[in-house]
Amino acid sequence: MKISNNAVVAMHYTLTDNDGNVIDSSSGREPLKYLHGAGNIIPGLEKELAGCEKGDSKKVVVEPAEGYGEVDPNLVQKLPHEMFQGVENIEVGMEFQAQSPTGQTQFVVVKDVSDDGVTIDANHALAGKVLNFDVTIEEVREASQEELDHGHVH
Repeated sequence: MKISNNAVVAMHYTLTDNDGNVIDSSSGREPLKYLHGAGNIIPGLEKELAGCEKGDSKKVVVEPAEGYGEVDPNLVQKLPHEMFQGVENIEVGMEFQAQSPTGQTQFVVVKDVSDDGVTIDANHALAGKVLNFDVTIEEVREASQEELDHGHVH
């Protein structure tokens, strides 16, 4: 069976940056399973896997626009220290959960701490990066009705 919309796909992958540094990998773990066409993985990878079948291996380069997007400077902002009440020592690299203006939960990373505020970044950590995937398809099967109804693999 070839990968197409509504197929359940199990794949092993290694994700690297342009310098060859491993960002993530399924090595030593269960393969990643997703429902093709349901937006469960980044669009650029999903598009490139269409038509593959069990046993296929493929190298896929995903540009930021089809990955986690470009870095949005509007998602970087300086906040007053008072916004971090209850946190004794704020340091660069700390991650916090915040609420977006639309009420959704988002994660932010502290990029800078100065006397006049704390600079946070709500961009995804992989925003603006070219993503290099080395993928091996382990299984392709039809999704169950329950998986289709829920939009993800069970």
